Amino acid sequence: MRRLAFALAAAALLAAVLPAPSVRAQEAPEPPEVHWSFQGIFGVFDHAAARRGFQVYKEVCSVCHSMNLLAYRNLEALGFTEDEIKAIAASVQVPAEPDDNGDVKDRPGKPSDFFNPPFANTQAARAANNGALPPDLSVIVKARKGGATYIHGILTGFVNPPADFKLQTGMNYNEYFPGHQIAMPQPLQDNSVTYADGTPATLDQEARDVSMFLAWAAEPELEQRHETGVKVILFLIVLTVLLYAYKRKVWAKVH
Repeated sequence: MRRLAFALAAAALLAAVLPAPSVRAQEAPEPPEVHWSFQGIFGVFDHAAARRGFQVYKEVCSVCHSMNLLAYRNLEALGFTEDEIKAIAASVQVPAEPDDNGDVKDRPGKPSDFFNPPFANTQAARAANNGALPPDLSVIVKARKGGATYIHGILTGFVNPPADFKLQTGMNYNEYFPGHQIAMPQPLQDNSVTYADGTPATLDQEARDVSMFLAWAAEPELEQRHETGVKVILFLIVLTVLLYAYKRKVWAKVH
């Protein structure tokens, strides 16, 4: 028992004194804080920005990243018309139901279809990306600490590595990614897309817009939840005032 206690004490002392390079190597600075319209109890999504963000996802991100939990008809909540949604869905080919012979053919997408993934399966995705598996983006904002700000930071954090930094083959340096080495090459640059509403497509704007879209995709009920919460709070305030007034009336003659 004494030997065990001594060994544990020595291990604790070494852990406290010696540096932890493996942990420090994972450290990365926090991305710059970004103000989002959906923050706070009165927060709402910027639907115009989210629509632009969908365009960024569709034209750039969807080449590698899936959004398996989102259906094309869900885009109606962002202000897309029925005809626009039908056109967006029909622009992709999805597997149809098997015919009488059991054969499966492709058909144009429908609004009820979920977003068409870029790869048929995980193995195909890894094979096309040097072994790396691009994550599904359906709830990526909820799955990453920092949410939309983290996503914005990653998209704008590609810089040249320091002179003394050893970058592994096939990796890319990112200022805000843990360990600074990320398999994804820089996906966005200035004018990666051309916005229909005339908004200048700078790198920062594209990153903000697609982060807004991904935040909406991860929590599309946020606005309704905030609205309900405000109504409940107002109801409780009014109820409290009425109960207090009733209490004063009931006990007014009691000394």
